[in-house]
Amino acid sequence: MTKILVIAEHLDGKLNASTARAVSAAAAVKPEAIDIIVLSDTPDAVAAEAAKIDGVSRVLTVARSENAHALAAVFAPQVAKAAAGYTHVFAPSTTFGKDLAPRVAALLGVSQVSDIMTVEGPHSFKRPIYAGNTIVTVEVDAASIVVATVRTASWPAAASSGNASVESLSLDVSLPSHTRFVNLQQGKSDRPDLQGAAKVVSGGRGVGSKENFEVIYKFADRIGAAVGASRAAVDAGYVPNELQVGQTGKIIAPELYVAVGISGAIQHLTGIKDAGTIVAINKDGEAPIFEIADIGLVGDLFKLLPELEAALG
Repeated sequence: MTKILVIAEHLDGKLNASTARAVSAAAAVKPEAIDIIVLSDTPDAVAAEAAKIDGVSRVLTVARSENAHALAAVFAPQVAKAAAGYTHVFAPSTTFGKDLAPRVAALLGVSQVSDIMTVEGPHSFKRPIYAGNTIVTVEVDAASIVVATVRTASWPAAASSGNASVESLSLDVSLPSHTRFVNLQQGKSDRPDLQGAAKVVSGGRGVGSKENFEVIYKFADRIGAAVGASRAAVDAGYVPNELQVGQTGKIIAPELYVAVGISGAIQHLTGIKDAGTIVAINKDGEAPIFEIADIGLVGDLFKLLPELEAALG
């Protein structure tokens, strides 16, 4: 019997959309049951959201004061204990999942499967390697529990019309004390979240400076888009690193991606391959970004962006 446990990602009492994407991947395995585990000090609100995800059988809550903050060292022993009786444990391939899943796999004594793009069978999955240039099929021993992270950009979010039951779970497990929460520093913005936005406008080295990056923010606000950046722009100090898109940043799949002043290094292209429509604006007509762009505009971005804004009316 195939049963999958999906680890919920949440912050400030709200479920992250990555969880619903992980459920979509779990559903592709065609299991008998998909359960979600919510670890928190006050899990009720998050559990209620999780219970609405289509395809979910049960939502299991683990309420402990130690779970007030998402510390992988604290969560992992609890997830490993809760995994008894399950054939698969899935987590989103976000910073949260990449931190937690390896610990869970180690505690269960198995190897982790990373960045599942497609499901070929209960123990067979495809995932990208070499910055997405090669797709490999990974086979897991049928006798082994599968611990995997799900490439969220490759999966749609499951719908929210379900009505799963919510059950409290008590786990008899000691938790480590060598890791403690100090504080959380995160950027605040009224713009859409980069990881889940339908539209994203990103700037690169070609923008020229931190001050010039205001043209990117202005255009993004005009079309209701999130703001991203290439690694070169981040390294140059134009924007903070939480806006970085690419292999070493965020892997995203918006409906519209506008790359402004971005040449198209392979590590950046890895982060946007699953985007619906890619628009490139660059003064260099030979830039690699044009090879994957659906629409390309060659010219000065400081002239083209105002013209595009004017055309929007």
